[in-house]
Amino acid sequence: MATGATMRRSFPPRILGQLCHGKSLRIRAATGAHRFIGIWVVVVKDRVFVRSWSIRPNGSYRAFLSEAQGAIRIADRDIPVVAVPTTEKRILDAIDRAYLNKCNTPGSIKYARDLGRPQSRAATLELRPFQPVRKSRL
Repeated sequence: MATGATMRRSFPPRILGQLCHGKSLRIRAATGAHRFIGIWVVVVKDRVFVRSWSIRPNGSYRAFLSEAQGAIRIADRDIPVVAVPTTEKRILDAIDRAYLNKCNTPGSIKYARDLGRPQSRAATLELRPFQPVRKSRL
């Protein structure tokens, strides 16, 4: 985590609701040259998770591993986030179920199942709000 910052565990209820009811969100990994891309998102126990379907060397998952900061875009508002790898089996299983429940249309179910593959499970990130700490003026 970057110095001079605080990190809350969860987003405010309004943001959580939007993430829970929307199938995808716009996300930008790291603070460098990455652009906003669309990615499927799920909410489990008021925690926000994303998985990489294809893990590319220069993709968002690897960018988040090298620099945890990034941003999500909701309603034309960029919200700073920190991505934290998730490995707890119980949570990973709940995320599998959440993807299958949320993305269950005939065109989506194949991809939702693919997100439960070992490769995608290993690329699970929890997104948490990131708030830079402002230095007080003396």
